[in-house]
Amino acid sequence: MNLLVETNICLTQVLSVTLDEWTDDEINSILEVGGNSYANAIYEAFLPGGYHKPHPDSSQEERADFIRSKYELQEFLKPSLRIVSNKSSLQATDSRKDVGNSSNSYSFESEAGMVEFIGILKVKVIKGTKLAVRDMLSSDPYVVLTLGQQKAKTKVIKSNLNPVWNEVLTLSVPQQYGPLKLQVYDHDVLSKDDIMGEAEVDLQPMINAAIAFGDPELLSDMQIGRWLKSGDNALARDSAVNVVGGKVKQEVSLRLQNVECGEVDLELEWIALNQ
Repeated sequence: MNLLVETNICLTQVLSVTLDEWTDDEINSILEVGGNSYANAIYEAFLPGGYHKPHPDSSQEERADFIRSKYELQEFLKPSLRIVSNKSSLQATDSRKDVGNSSNSYSFESEAGMVEFIGILKVKVIKGTKLAVRDMLSSDPYVVLTLGQQKAKTKVIKSNLNPVWNEVLTLSVPQQYGPLKLQVYDHDVLSKDDIMGEAEVDLQPMINAAIAFGDPELLSDMQIGRWLKSGDNALARDSAVNVVGGKVKQEVSLRLQNVECGEVDLELEWIALNQ
């Protein structure tokens, strides 16, 4: 049996229970975690709905991606407990405070200094349509989302120009947020992955509308905002911000830019930290 040992809030090494020698600090670290079930309850607390953990028949790549997402990128960890790499060292903070009279936030220290977060953005990457060919006759597309210093990516869909991902990616929204950046890549085994287009999503219409209307659980289903298609953005059509079942959601269809063709459909969900 092998265990991934975490000491001094940094990932170190994989140790065997029976073959390796354990230091007192490593033993105490495992005892403090409380076992696999308790550790998973922490490190997989925000595992996206519909996300499938690797199984015995999963590929090495799938296993590596999951382990990296779980421990290194901490994508499934409770946001207030996440740590961020600062070159060779990792620093963490669980400080919470009010930002003026607005919603609660949490913060961590990065190379740019303390970063305040005001909410969580869930992005369901639904599908791509008429994507560009990057291999002989097709492509192996996947989507990368970037918000600030955070990145998240979907699985790869093999040989498909109209892929359906239906995959939820979760990102933390800083107080000083910019656009959500989306890039589509063609996965290659022997060479660098090829870009298949990109686009940006303006988050202001959704977040501003959500703040203005308050707790969505107290509202009936209704439209609370709209992001209009124009020559200055990547929208394929106007995008409405709605309250649906007590949640703030926005469906977005994007025309990929800097590429010959392709669209990507998303569904955004905003969760304020004071909810």
